[in-house]
Amino acid sequence: MDEVNITYITLTGYVEMNKLKYLYFTVILMVYILTFFSNGTIVYIICFHKNLHEPMYIFIAALLFNSFVYTTNVYPKLMIDFLSERQIINYSACIFQLFVFYSVACSEFFLLALMAFDRYVSICKPLRYPTIMRKPTVTSLLVLAWVVPSCYLTGEAILISELQLCRSDLDGIFCNNGIFALHCAKSRPLTIFGIVSLISLVMIPVLFTIFTYAKILITCYKSSKAFRRKAAETCVPHLLVLINFTYLSTYDVVIARVESDFPKSARFIMTMQLLVFQPLFNPFIYGLKMKEISKHLKKLLSLSKI
Repeated sequence: MDEVNITYITLTGYVEMNKLKYLYFTVILMVYILTFFSNGTIVYIICFHKNLHEPMYIFIAALLFNSFVYTTNVYPKLMIDFLSERQIINYSACIFQLFVFYSVACSEFFLLALMAFDRYVSICKPLRYPTIMRKPTVTSLLVLAWVVPSCYLTGEAILISELQLCRSDLDGIFCNNGIFALHCAKSRPLTIFGIVSLISLVMIPVLFTIFTYAKILITCYKSSKAFRRKAAETCVPHLLVLINFTYLSTYDVVIARVESDFPKSARFIMTMQLLVFQPLFNPFIYGLKMKEISKHLKKLLSLSKI
């Protein structure tokens, strides 16, 4: 196809906009507010209670902070689009949205891997835990969890920005890897870069997390019933978040590659699930399943009723 000067991308994934745009807007606004307060409340509890200043809770706070960045990157633009006649986005802004979206998603896989490692050291090597999970170590791991994905995705964003567009219609409601279908020609360096990023930022952390939890399960199987119960209290929430996030991330990668004959309404519903469910899932899981957080949360709610 001939190269054309395209500076704006049209988002064509919306369904029944004339009839339901105000409903969509209200739902996303309410979810955004609920996400802000639910994630913010748990982060507040972790920050302001010294007994929660432990690696496990610090990683949880980082994960919930990611949820806020994730929604802020997508929700405001969604709400604007719901009330607009045309759902368009500048090409540069689209690349930036894609960069933030996947940087946060990849850092979440890193954080889940760090949580698994923290639980492994705590359960399998409890005597060495204070020397391994020291404050400088935790800080360095957190920085790496955010910086490494950002560096990878910066390189990918630069490569994407250098490619010419031959199409302007993106079959989605926000900028994801479906943008690759709009380019005039496939970029071999970008394909290689994407494969390396997928292996380094997703597959390795996920395999590491699975392997680590397998080791924890083996240790728990050989231990007492009380020990298994205590391990389950801290490991089950992490596993639930990992399973949920991996499922939704797999969907996002696959759906962007599915041909246009995939039902538009089904694609829209699944994408909305990706955007709405995940940011609300984490704070409720950790708020209800983590005993210490739940205890402080109940105290905070009881004070608010006075």
